[in-house]
Amino acid sequence: MSAQLAADLAREQMNIVIVGHVDHGKSTLVGRLLADSNSLPDGKLEHVQAICKRQGKVFEYAFLLDALEAEQDQGITIDSARCFFKTDQRDIIIIDAPGHIEFLKNMISGAARAEAAFLLIDAHEGVQENSRRHGYMLGMLGIKQINVVVNKMDLVDGDQATFARIEAEYRAFLKEIGMTPERFIPISARDGDNVAIRSKTMEWYDGPTVLEAVDLFTKAPPQEDLPFRLPVQDVYKFNARGDDRRIVAGRIESGSLKVGDEVLFSPSNKTSTVKSIEGFNIAPTDSAAAPNATGVTLTEQIYVGRGEVMTKVDVPPKVSTRFRANIVWLARQPMTMNTWYKLKLGTQELPCRIHELTKVLDASELSSDSETTEVGRHDVAEMVLETKSPVAFDLVADFEATSRFVLVDAYEIAGGGIILDSVEDNLGGLRADMRDREFAWVTGDVSNQDRSARFGHSPALVLLTGGTGVGKAAVARVLEKKLFDAGLNTYLLDGKNMALGVDHDIAEQAAAQADEILRRFAEVAHLFMDAGTVVVSTSNTFALADHGRIRTLVSPFPVVHVHVGDDPVDADLTLTGVDGDVDTAVEAIRSELESRGFVSG
Repeated sequence: MSAQLAADLAREQMNIVIVGHVDHGKSTLVGRLLADSNSLPDGKLEHVQAICKRQGKVFEYAFLLDALEAEQDQGITIDSARCFFKTDQRDIIIIDAPGHIEFLKNMISGAARAEAAFLLIDAHEGVQENSRRHGYMLGMLGIKQINVVVNKMDLVDGDQATFARIEAEYRAFLKEIGMTPERFIPISARDGDNVAIRSKTMEWYDGPTVLEAVDLFTKAPPQEDLPFRLPVQDVYKFNARGDDRRIVAGRIESGSLKVGDEVLFSPSNKTSTVKSIEGFNIAPTDSAAAPNATGVTLTEQIYVGRGEVMTKVDVPPKVSTRFRANIVWLARQPMTMNTWYKLKLGTQELPCRIHELTKVLDASELSSDSETTEVGRHDVAEMVLETKSPVAFDLVADFEATSRFVLVDAYEIAGGGIILDSVEDNLGGLRADMRDREFAWVTGDVSNQDRSARFGHSPALVLLTGGTGVGKAAVARVLEKKLFDAGLNTYLLDGKNMALGVDHDIAEQAAAQADEILRRFAEVAHLFMDAGTVVVSTSNTFALADHGRIRTLVSPFPVVHVHVGDDPVDADLTLTGVDGDVDTAVEAIRSELESRGFVSG
């Protein structure tokens, strides 16, 4: 290997995004940086100049970036363009994100990959609504290193007072949302002033040029130096030629792992030890690190699946059903209270809704609305989100990859955000007890996966609720029988049988012992599911508010809440108008179980 090649491979790399309101000059700045740093491929400048001449346009440096014909026709950047150039210290991947509000989703996806940012403001137009919105987005995405570039200073004759006014106004806005820019740089991207060469018309500015500022950004520590995080994508099982491995697979988002490490799976609280590191078509290894995809086998076969987050035992993630977040909403229909959306965080997917809407930021003014009950398109908001079951996450101040999420509505990405803090949900103590239970749980030589393979289905609790006389008891009995006839291992766990047996000593004090009755019910259901059973129950002992406790107590096994009746109840499946049509109701429940992957068709 030559000395020059070795030096090139050793150079730092950094992703930097350039954002700002439409027509404030982002693409022009990037084009100018490429040209002035001699980073353009041979003939590229002449090629673009020829295209402009053929189309009857005046050449602009922005056209060096706008590769899409639609962008050149409209004079705007539609998608995030990426280009490369070198400074004296490092190799730069620069992302030119679209500024138009209609392409806000593209801007976010581009900026999400960045470690630092330049945010442009037009000196002639001043701070615009999107200038504020983009500043908020950068903070929301966890980008802490921000330089504000005041462009088109040639349009205000390099006036220092204009620059100072814009700096004061935008600093005040950023302070309001908890952000501190590193510096403000006055430039003319068209003329090249303070881009790579110091301006002769703005001698009052004594700070770095844009190109010099690139090397002043601090490189984030390597992902492999952070605590270990691996969202589980799948568990692969092999049977050919006596291969009985079960490989837990996923992409390492941060940290490293080696054989012998004790690992924790959240939110299920299952623990085991790494037996081997596996990979496709790789040499044998006893370690793996971010950002590689990898697989591991465990010394104990525990029940885990897609959506779990694997960490080391000493640095676990947060687990809760509530967290405080900043979100940006992109869907045409507003985000509203009491509406369930799908939360996608890592490989976890589960229903969530607004628990508390703290404030919605009005990006067109320096104000926020704490009285509104919805979040409109392109609005940014702070809120507490609530999930139906516990979710594992980190705070954006600690780990970015496991603190970012998207929200899905009707199969479309409707918004996204970052997690600021965990919020107490009244189940924290109960989860701690369950974590202690799972840590000390004694397993036999037959694993949950072995039972699922034998029975042909996964365990679950089907909890039926409804008023008196709606037919839920008949539905439960027929459901158990049809599942059994189909070859499933199933059991009807009736509340009366619990009162006659396990709860016999406290049945007469049901009101006073409600918590204990619920705990015993959940523990019995947990034992049945640990044995691989689909449990069906119709107990009306518990109020709807108790279902969160039941889900926590039976974790990591799933609960499917089926409500029978016309009254509005927040359930996984609601069956209205059963009126003796038990078979139709049972088929609907079976379809729900199939859609969730608990039973096969």
